[in-house]
Amino acid sequence: MSEETIRTLSVCGLSYSYRRLRQPERTTEPVLVLGGALQGMFGWAQMEDHVGPVADVVTADLPGMGNADPLPPGPSIDLVCAAIERIIDDLDVPRVNLFGFSYGAGLAYGCARRFPGRIARLALGGVPADISEAQVELWRRASDHLMDGDTESFATLVTEGLMCLDTGRHVVHRELAYRYVRRSMLHAARNSRHTVEALNRGLLDRPDFSGGLAGVPTLVFSGEHDTVTSPARQRDFAATIPGSRFLTIPDADHWVVLERPQEVGDLAARFFTDGSLSSAPCLAPVVRREPSAADPACA
Repeated sequence: MSEETIRTLSVCGLSYSYRRLRQPERTTEPVLVLGGALQGMFGWAQMEDHVGPVADVVTADLPGMGNADPLPPGPSIDLVCAAIERIIDDLDVPRVNLFGFSYGAGLAYGCARRFPGRIARLALGGVPADISEAQVELWRRASDHLMDGDTESFATLVTEGLMCLDTGRHVVHRELAYRYVRRSMLHAARNSRHTVEALNRGLLDRPDFSGGLAGVPTLVFSGEHDTVTSPARQRDFAATIPGSRFLTIPDADHWVVLERPQEVGDLAARFFTDGSLSSAPCLAPVVRREPSAADPACA
């Protein structure tokens, strides 16, 4: 049975916390999970289920996220990476495995470039390596809705901008994922003190994916219908990392961690224990079914 501990740290005067699920029998380094800008430390059950048996699972409310202190104005990547390295120090381990998804992929990649010796393996999913001007404009409109207090329009716009709603492309659990993401965005808009700052960082403080990493075993994976950054562009990014692997996961979009959560958890466990990726269940297409009249509509 795992043992949960939550510790509070500080960096540059900012308070933040991390959560560690310690496993008595571990076969690999701790897995530190870094998620989206509005995700907190308690939203990674699939990682706990699949990675937990082989490693300690560590999640965090980093500065600017969850219940942590807000980030100061201006560029923040150096400060957040310093907070992550402080977690590694506090874990009292020489290295960790890093799992970064979406915004968290930028943080994880930034950490690997800054202190590669502390990273045993690096898994990056839904990498926002190429953000179009149309997407930037969408985030600006979402920010305007939020500043006007129109949280409903904000949640709808952001959700639609992060998902593939083209019914001609098969995305498993699309309706459930849509409702979950929209509800999460609405909750963040109404309750999180970090929402406006997170939007501004997305517009003005984007991660640098220009290359420059070597010596860290790396896996990059994308849903085949990712509309935030195309799988082809994510493959190009992976090619800048010598020796990296790139996998496209069928029947999923940017929110592959919601649409195929068990398969993504299994993939992470395989990668972080040097297991075979070629037989990973996530690479198999999902059996399609025709929608019925009872299926819920996106709302």
